[in-house]
Amino acid sequence: MKLVVVSAGLSVPSSTRLLGDRLAAAVVGRDASVEVRVVELRDLAVEIAHNLTNGFPGRKLAAALDAVAGADGLVVVTPVFSASYSGLFKSFFDVLERDVLAGKPVLIAATGGSARHSLVLEHAMRPLFAYLRAVVVPTGVYAASEDWGAEGLAGRIDRAAGELAGLMGGLSSGKAGVDSAEPEGFVVVPFAEQLAALKG
Repeated sequence: MKLVVVSAGLSVPSSTRLLGDRLAAAVVGRDASVEVRVVELRDLAVEIAHNLTNGFPGRKLAAALDAVAGADGLVVVTPVFSASYSGLFKSFFDVLERDVLAGKPVLIAATGGSARHSLVLEHAMRPLFAYLRAVVVPTGVYAASEDWGAEGLAGRIDRAAGELAGLMGGLSSGKAGVDSAEPEGFVVVPFAEQLAALKG
């Protein structure tokens, strides 16, 4: 299985990249067969801007977009800018082909200087990926400056990674993480029949 980490960190070293690496390592810890590729958006900024204006991706950006399209799951991590995801992060997903993320498991994560920005996961990132029809794992991971080395972050990382690994494993086996077979004794009644029964 292929896992792609999309990191929008700008500095080197980057806490955003570090969080992405820790999440990827936790997924691999659950399933050693997972292959990880990291897409550093900082290195693609110029090509992303050109793609937005001329509609054509450069060579490096095209390779990154192909990697995302071919992934079995994504870890997406952004620093918080002005109480939301960064413009570079959003621009990358703006140039993706339509429906590329439909049904794809995605783990959302963000970093910031203060715990007050943690709601970025719910008010900005989760709606974005829901709109793109991705399957967003229940647990998002936010890491403020004070979270590094503190109790609690490792547990959130492990829980989120377990959810992503479960979804990736389910999709690769054609189950999407849920047993699609109907339970014994369960009967599906078409809506039209239910409506007719109510009117009768």
